[in-house]
Amino acid sequence: MMGRFFLAAGSIVLAVAVAMGAVAAHGGGSSARPDSAHLLQVAVLYQFVHGLGLVAVGLLARATRSRLLNAAGAFHLAGIVAFCGSVYLLALTGTSLGVLVPIGGTAFILGWLNLAGFAILEA
Repeated sequence: MMGRFFLAAGSIVLAVAVAMGAVAAHGGGSSARPDSAHLLQVAVLYQFVHGLGLVAVGLLARATRSRLLNAAGAFHLAGIVAFCGSVYLLALTGTSLGVLVPIGGTAFILGWLNLAGFAILEA
């Protein structure tokens, strides 16, 4: 069941990344901050990479049940919301949520470490 959830979530995250990439390419957020275009590019890149991580977790979780895979998917999803979401907000509105960026980055790291733990211990 979690495999299906993470596969669907990853696919939706990737679709939104494409849309946000289009916003970035067409100058979205350019009035909020001088570095808005760069911030949008960073958020889109991280969203793409971790969206693909979610898809990978979803595919693996369809074949086997694993707490490490579930944790990896949950951390990736949390990181996307916290990191990418707060960078998008900063780029588009100039509003900073400050502490959410490093929390999201830490979630990304924990997601990859849980995936590595699965590969080492369970795969």
